[in-house]
Amino acid sequence: MQILVLLLSYLFGSIPIGLLIARLYNIDITKVGSGNIGATNIQRNLGWGPALVVLAFDIFKGGIVLYLAKMLGMSDFYLAACALAAVLGHNYSIFLKFKGGKGVATSIGTLLVMNPLIGLGTVVIAVGIMYLTRFVSAGSMMGGIAAVLLLLYHGDPLWQVVTATGLALLILWTHRDNFQRLQAGTERRLGSPKEAKK
Repeated sequence: MQILVLLLSYLFGSIPIGLLIARLYNIDITKVGSGNIGATNIQRNLGWGPALVVLAFDIFKGGIVLYLAKMLGMSDFYLAACALAAVLGHNYSIFLKFKGGKGVATSIGTLLVMNPLIGLGTVVIAVGIMYLTRFVSAGSMMGGIAAVLLLLYHGDPLWQVVTATGLALLILWTHRDNFQRLQAGTERRLGSPKEAKK
């Protein structure tokens, strides 16, 4: 049963809601802006309404997967694996030829279910950094790192620390180009106008 739940976690995480929402507007979101299916690219090209829908569903994907795994009484190892599988599904969706988003919202969903206090703290830190800098990427990366540090400081279970570390590494990996642009001073800020896909 564990392997089946793990597979379903990946498949549910793979649902490209950003792509589906954009299609309602006759737009292929993979071909505009950054080409990303996440809420940031949706916001830049379709506005805040569609972006909030995408954000909510991507958070839900991560949260519901871990919640159901916990309800099924799965071991800590499989809880961590299901959380990571959902984010991997979002980042490397089988429905998009193993391409996808950057996994931030889906990671938030898993954190909120895994440890609500730490999840909320992570969101506050990430949003605070985004607000101060207007760099979504900076808030995303720092939020991932903050989650690990908060769990360590709070003395939470090892499986949660391992899960958060895996999520943080995935976020850093998917934002490697953003990190280079931040260093070069060419990263786009939240609210910047559209640009052609690079």
